[in-house]
Amino acid sequence: MRTYTNVFDLGDLKTALSEAFEIKKDRYKYEALGKHRTCLLIFFNNSLRTRLSTQKAARNLGMDVIVLDVNQGAWKLETERGVVMDGDKSEHLLEAIPVMASYCDIIGVRSFARFESREDDYTEKILNQFIQYSGKPVFSMEAATGHPLQAFADLITIEEYKRTERPKVVLTWAPHPRALPQAVPNSFADFMNEADVDFVITHPHGYELDPKFVRGAKVEYDQMKAFEGADFIYAKNWACPGVTNPADYGKVLSKDMSWTVDTAHMKVTNDAFFMHCLPVRRNMIVTDDVIEAPTSLVIPEAANREISATVVLKRMLQAL
Repeated sequence: MRTYTNVFDLGDLKTALSEAFEIKKDRYKYEALGKHRTCLLIFFNNSLRTRLSTQKAARNLGMDVIVLDVNQGAWKLETERGVVMDGDKSEHLLEAIPVMASYCDIIGVRSFARFESREDDYTEKILNQFIQYSGKPVFSMEAATGHPLQAFADLITIEEYKRTERPKVVLTWAPHPRALPQAVPNSFADFMNEADVDFVITHPHGYELDPKFVRGAKVEYDQMKAFEGADFIYAKNWACPGVTNPADYGKVLSKDMSWTVDTAHMKVTNDAFFMHCLPVRRNMIVTDDVIEAPTSLVIPEAANREISATVVLKRMLQAL
């Protein structure tokens, strides 16, 4: 595997899940794979779970790890061609990428949507420059439009906790005080559409996700109706994706608190498990009683980030 940016890079999901549970039983089984190999983790944005879990995964595989915070200690990077660099940016990404690649074997990149240009975000301008110019295997640690390490961990968690062979999984929009990217919901939809689940997306009008991620999923605008009989509720906010009106891309169109996941919402489910990628705004996305209930999976879900990253890095190492 040379790149990891979406569900299709994993191939057969049953095989990927088998690898995940094999690794979960013995996290150091493939420790020799990474001997004398270096993983470079590049962060353009903040991180807690991704940073810690991916470092741990690389070390599970015997790799050395270099972590670079681009905005703290490195030169400011220019990303546009044709710019006269007479401002505060001292280095161009097109020189920085091959230099960084010369010090490592595999590169992980974390770069959020900027909401400046829908085209730049949805063509994954930053991530794809690393893929194009580094000459090294590259994996996404969350990009402008996807977070495949998180979505794979979500799938592992659902597989672990499901009570029926084909559970009903609901992705629900929830309110948030500021504009958030669509990366997590996009990737969650990407994975659920390929998994053996009954998948439903619910959100207010104007928050329609890009069709390439929604694909054949059912979209229900009545949140309570969507929740009926659900086995898993995955709550996440996202700003307007600009599908129906590109001018609204990145805007907060609603802060409707009736969409907050609370006990009343959960009562219409099939005693559903609650999921969220974290960090979470309590009593906006979800109420205290729901996230603290025995059916809350937010901690096991976060722990599985180590497992999803280990599988991805293992496959990349095996392909070197």
